[in-house]
Amino acid sequence: MGVWKLAKEFKELPLISQTRPVLSALAAAILLAALAACSKTPPQQQGTQGADGYTHFGTPLQGGGVAPAVNTFLWRAALETVSFMPLASADSTGGVLITDWYAPPETPNERFKVNVFVTSRQLRPDALRAVVFRQTKNPQGAWVDATVEPNTARSLEDTILARGRQLRAEVPQ
Repeated sequence: MGVWKLAKEFKELPLISQTRPVLSALAAAILLAALAACSKTPPQQQGTQGADGYTHFGTPLQGGGVAPAVNTFLWRAALETVSFMPLASADSTGGVLITDWYAPPETPNERFKVNVFVTSRQLRPDALRAVVFRQTKNPQGAWVDATVEPNTARSLEDTILARGRQLRAEVPQ
């Protein structure tokens, strides 16, 4: 017996026909309750009002402003390292950097996407994580996921970390 035939016979049962409006109303009530829960105002977080009118979260600094929640040298190094790729999202406070797909001119049938996460205020290797995605074009011209060399993400992390250390060394003491 096919799935469609079974579903049709199931719909024709008298009990299902009688309870369908009740089930629909119940589903609508659950959906409305879920939406109402989402609209509640979250608890107030401590933040600092910036000159731009936005509230910034993090550690307040003397003279105004807020210290980022991540290491600024690693953040700047990550931005510089992937600057040749188009950015999809960059959150300096949370330390999340997401690029859009980039196809190198020399290999137009493959493209890459990078996600970089800076997770600490410390300038150290475990404060950084990179994820690299790769796709290739199949014979029909569609993009399909492809494997990435195992050391690619680690190499990217090492490059960012080295640049972060270089940026820190350039700061006058």
